[in-house]
Amino acid sequence: MYNVPEQLLVTNKENLETFAEFAGIAAAGAEKLLDVQMKIAKAFFADTVKHAKTVVAAKDVQELTEIQTSFAQPSAEKAAAYGRSIYSVVAETQAELSKFFEVRFADVNKNMTTALDKALKSAPAGSDVAVAAVKSAMAAANQAYDAFSKATKQVTEATEATMTAASGTTAKKKAA
Repeated sequence: MYNVPEQLLVTNKENLETFAEFAGIAAAGAEKLLDVQMKIAKAFFADTVKHAKTVVAAKDVQELTEIQTSFAQPSAEKAAAYGRSIYSVVAETQAELSKFFEVRFADVNKNMTTALDKALKSAPAGSDVAVAAVKSAMAAANQAYDAFSKATKQVTEATEATMTAASGTTAKKKAA
């Protein structure tokens, strides 16, 4: 009879827990996004019905023109608010996933270093060069990951700044 090594069982259990955590974050983000989209759809439908009733009740062309004009500005503001709502959910989910991957990457890095150090102790003489090459590759991968992580954060910050600026512009137009 074949016995599964203890380390393999532990690794499989950790991988399953990691996948379950990732799936939970993704599902929660999808649920929030769906909830926001449903609220947006309901509000849009209610506004459309209200507008249609107002248009049908118009008695002349001048009143119809005033109705159409008064409907345009709130619609633009609502569209911007809807965009911010969706962006907020996506940004929140992206931040949670980034944190998740940072922790996992740090764990993998630590485990690889530990395994490499153990292998080095039992490695035959002259294998220092191969171990140094693997450590160098790990260092390069860490630098690439850090650069990618920083670039992602910069894009996120730039997008948030754009959304904030757009909100300010919409608020200023409304005040004017």
